[in-house]
Amino acid sequence: MLNLDRIESLFRLRRAAALAATTALAFVLSGSGRPIGTLGPGFFDPAKPPPPEGMIRPMPGSWDAVHPPRGYRVVLLTAGDDHPTTTLVTAVKQWADAEHVRLETIAVPVPRLFVDGIVEAIDLRPDLVICAGNALVDALALVTASHLDQRFLVVGAQLPEPTVNVTAAIWRGASSRGREVVDTAASFDPLAFTHERASAAIRAGVASVLHDLTGIVIWLD
Repeated sequence: MLNLDRIESLFRLRRAAALAATTALAFVLSGSGRPIGTLGPGFFDPAKPPPPEGMIRPMPGSWDAVHPPRGYRVVLLTAGDDHPTTTLVTAVKQWADAEHVRLETIAVPVPRLFVDGIVEAIDLRPDLVICAGNALVDALALVTASHLDQRFLVVGAQLPEPTVNVTAAIWRGASSRGREVVDTAASFDPLAFTHERASAAIRAGVASVLHDLTGIVIWLD
């Protein structure tokens, strides 16, 4: 004798499982915004998370397991063709290619267009705007506080007073704060901009942003 209640129950479970599978597939295909992988030990102390504008000094490689989700969109904002800038730009493009990130580049030719270039990047509504080098720092300081819903990662420089949406990845010789603070050899040294340093800073910075550790400075030893 057929147990109609049991058959109906099994049918409901199968239908729910099919719906869950379809939803999960759509979630993956659309790009969830969630990182793939987790931060390793030594990236930061979970018991003492960094305060706004605080600094962390992650252990080398503690970010290696973190990758952007499918469909992650990045705008690379750059100005100039000097050695530090070109090194950073090359590293960002290689990272984007390796991680299958959808990358658009905005190269701002002259200082009077810096603000316009930043606004153009924001208007594209990417998941992240990556700013290469120190030339754009002063313009970023003017614009970013008015666009808190847009995340920024500054590589090889930092804002004097970053807001919660601006994260910086820096190292010795690549920590300029713009015109408000006079550069020294410790804050800006063109020879400090190596491909290895730039690549590590990009990966560490993106890993931090993906885990919602934003508005901080990441110092790479």
